[in-house]
Amino acid sequence: MMKDLIAKLKKHYKLTEPDYRRADLTFVTAQKDELRSLLIALRDIEGFTHLVLLTAVDWLEEGLFQLTYMLNNRAANRTLALRVMIPRANAVGDTIHDLWPTAETYQRELREMFGIDFPGSPRVNDEFILEGWTDMPPYRRDFDSLAYSLQTYRERPGRVTHDPREHMKKALYPDQKPEAAK
Repeated sequence: MMKDLIAKLKKHYKLTEPDYRRADLTFVTAQKDELRSLLIALRDIEGFTHLVLLTAVDWLEEGLFQLTYMLNNRAANRTLALRVMIPRANAVGDTIHDLWPTAETYQRELREMFGIDFPGSPRVNDEFILEGWTDMPPYRRDFDSLAYSLQTYRERPGRVTHDPREHMKKALYPDQKPEAAK
């Protein structure tokens, strides 16, 4: 039971109130300085042996990145997502490639796409997806994808842009009269 697990963990770690999404899926935020110890306890004591996902969210206005470590206990059929907030400026996360080797790939992606560093992670500074990329990491919310596209790519003659809402209305409801005709 997830509620029992969270209560047990709260005796040893500073965790926020859990967000129970489903009976088998819970989100909780932990302190960055407790992350490694908590991950080891979850893996070695609580049976969360599978790192499902490591991802980030850019909280631009708050000056933070949220790292989310999604762990699964297959035997108990439950998933726990641990969130950790780190400063956006000079963003550095703790490497966990030694706990779950698959984390190396996630950490390389987060380094390239968000600019979050994971010192000590193998090949974290090697190009991964964006070969030759020299601009701001593109998953940061202050990256202007439209400006980048206009600066990088030329306009193609004859290209027509459709308003997505109107285009989908026509595609889904071809027999419906336009709003103005009603």
